[in-house]
This record gives sequence, C-alpha cells and structure tokens, in this order.
Amino acid sequence: MEHKYIVALEVGSSKIRAALGEVDDAGTLTVKAVEEERLVDSVRHGVVLNVSEVAEGARKVLRRLENREGGRTIHSAYVAIGGRSTMSSPCEVERRLPVETVISRDHISQIFAEARDKVLNERDVMEAVPAEFRIDGRPTTNPVGSIGREVSALFNLVSSRRQLKRNLSHALEKSLGLKVKGYVVRQLAEAGMVLTPEEKRLGCMLVDFGAETLTVSIYKDGYLVYLATLPLGSRAITRDIASLNILEEEAERLKVSGGDAMPDATSRPIGNIDFGPINEMVSARAGEIIENIRNQIRINEMNASELPCGIIMVGRGARLHGFTRRLEEVTGMKTRVGQPRSSIRFSSSNIQPGDVTDVIAILDAVSSRAVNCMELPDLQPVQTSIESIPVVDNGIPTVDTPEPKPEEPEEDDDSILTSDDPEPEPQRKRPRLFGLLKDKLTKMMSDDDDYEFESDDDKN
Repeated sequence: MEHKYIVALEVGSSKIRAALGEVDDAGTLTVKAVEEERLVDSVRHGVVLNVSEVAEGARKVLRRLENREGGRTIHSAYVAIGGRSTMSSPCEVERRLPVETVISRDHISQIFAEARDKVLNERDVMEAVPAEFRIDGRPTTNPVGSIGREVSALFNLVSSRRQLKRNLSHALEKSLGLKVKGYVVRQLAEAGMVLTPEEKRLGCMLVDFGAETLTVSIYKDGYLVYLATLPLGSRAITRDIASLNILEEEAERLKVSGGDAMPDATSRPIGNIDFGPINEMVSARAGEIIENIRNQIRINEMNASELPCGIIMVGRGARLHGFTRRLEEVTGMKTRVGQPRSSIRFSSSNIQPGDVTDVIAILDAVSSRAVNCMELPDLQPVQTSIESIPVVDNGIPTVDTPEPKPEEPEEDDDSILTSDDPEPEPQRKRPRLFGLLKDKLTKMMSDDDDYEFESDDDKN
C-alpha cells in the first residue's frame, strides 16, 4: 500500500504555517517539513481580512513543501479553523424508539447528525462534541449495545462566525485554487494530541496562547465541558513594548530574547538594552492575561480542585519566560507546556515540535482518515510496440524508412528564389538503402523457384 502524503494549513494572525506529513501502512505519522510565512495585518483575531495576501502567503509555503518532495505537487490540504468567535454552547438531542431496542451505531450516528444540523444564529457548527449519553434516563459512557427506548445526548456545539470559514475559502479555494479537504477545529485537534485520556477524565484545562487570541478549553469526566476564546494574545505584549518608540518587529525580538513575566528586581541589562522598563510592561500584561485565564474557571462554575491535572499550555505565547511559573503561582494549579505525543515522528531535527503544535495537531487529527494531498505528475512515456514491426517470411524484420524531410532553407538572401532567378535543376533521387538490398537479394535468388521475397511493393 502506498504511503499517504497529507498537508495541513494554519492561518494565524501573525503567520501562515503549512506542514507535510507522511502516513505509512501502520498508520504512523511522520512530520517531514514545516514552513511558515509572516503575515502583517492580513488576519485579525483569526478572520482573514486581506484575501490576496493570505493566498500569496499560502502559495509560498506550499511551494516550499513541494520543493522538499521533488516531483510531487500539492492539490489539496486540511485547514485549521479557530479564532475569536470560536466558542461552545450546550445542546441536547433526544430520540424515542417505537419499542425497546439494542442501541446501534446507526442510532448514535443519527443523534450526532441531528446535533450538527442545529441552526445557530449566523454561526457555523464545526463540531458536535458529546458530553453525556443517557439510555432511559440512565447515564452511560458507551451507549452502543445498551437496551432501551429513549436515547438522549448532551453535546457541546463548537461554532464560529460564518465569515471565518467563508473568508478562508475565498483565499484558499477561489484565489489559490487549492482544494480544502476539510476544516479542523484547532483547539480540539490540539487537545487530542497533547492531553492524555487520564487528564481528560480527572479534569484539566487546555490554554492555547496565540498571537491575538487566547482559547480556554476545560475537560472533565472525559468530555469537553467548556470552550471560549478571548481577544487577548502575545501580540498585546509586543505592542506594549512598541509603545516605547520601537518598531513592532524589534519589539517582538526584544520580547522573545529578554521578556520576563516575573522579572527580578536585580535583573541586569542585556547588552546595551535596559530591560527594566520593558519587563514592567511585560509583567503587567502577563498578569492581565493570567487573571482572564483564572476567571474562565469561575465562569464555568468550577474551582481549581475540580481540575487536578492542572493547566496545559500550547502556542508560542506560552514560551514567554516566567509565564507558566507565574500562572502556576496565581492559580494554584500545576502547569506544563504541551508537546506532541511520542508516537509522532519527525524526519528533521530542525523541526521544534513545541513551537508548531498547532499545525502538527491538524496532521495528527486527520492522519487515520486522510486522503492523499500530493500527487506525482501523470507522465505518459512513448512506447513502441514490437508487434508493429512487420516480419517477412524469411524471418528478417523490415522497417519502413521514412522519406527524408526537405531541409529548411537557411536565412540567407542568396538562398531565396525570386521570379528573376532561374529554377534550380531537379536533383536526382538517390536510391534507398533497402531498395538496393532488395534488388541484390532478388538477383541472387532469381534461380531458386522455391524462394519468394515479399517486399512492401509486393504487398501493395
């Protein structure tokens, strides 16, 4: 069985990122390459604003992936979806059967389909995540195979504004001509990759700290119970630093190299830069972001003790020095940075998995059901069939030699005939090689009545 090549795209507020993965016969995912292109004011809070610039950025990163797999072209991709408008809302679906029945997968599939078809005001339902099943009022974690007449399910519908998917489609499908094989909710894909089943059952919080958004997902008893996206991100820290009359690109570099969410009062300058004023801003904004994270637990009417597995951070914002330590101190919850699970392989040591969890999570989420996103060009070689070569009775193959094509006149004024020039004498046609051979053989065999030489002329 041929290996599958799958491509994932993630269009963020600060960059567009693409990843190429290979899935072998055993279903093992190998991440072969990750490419990214910086975006400036083309996307805001996850919504594409400049279709042309996003399409051009996507073209560049996809071309680089193609260059890594010489000869293969990318015709489709799986696309991450998220952003400020992404949220979850509860939904209950009930189904009453005519008689007591063993609940089948078809029954559950119909319930899922009904949940996905729910109409929300100007919003697309991207995923229906089950939170609870009941058979005749009894809760169950595995409804398939249970006996009953009434089946009910509580879902969390993950949805976003319709503009989110519509603008992505304009940029990728209409402008670029790329086939979108499917949209994948980034936060759900990340949870599937970095959270363990035990963490989901006992209770935990996943925080996706992006450039312009912060998404908080809470899991309990194995299910998603809450998801909300806040318009806060690491770019807010960058812009705070830029307010010190620094270009935003330089402010980003300073944040990464010396920014600290828990600055030490005795910290020394780095080079000729005094990070004291800079880290005052970094610390203040980090405190605001952490308070908003903690507030999501209260909004969901929970407390930290109900989430014993703590907080798992993903996104580049989580790399800010001192942020996870301060988050742990303020919330009283243990905190770690999420990493792709060990079963995912990487073909290059240049790929830093912790920095690209967003796009790797999309590859991981679709790897078991994905179709090929790359193909080899369909080259049709010219073949000469041996059956097309005629064979005469004496077993010697003959091949018709084509008449030589007249030579094109050289572009020289002296070689061009005019009406005043005498016509050239016709050239005598030189005898063909196979014609000479035929005459010679015919003469040699003329006395042998049992031998007949079949020429092309004889056939005609």
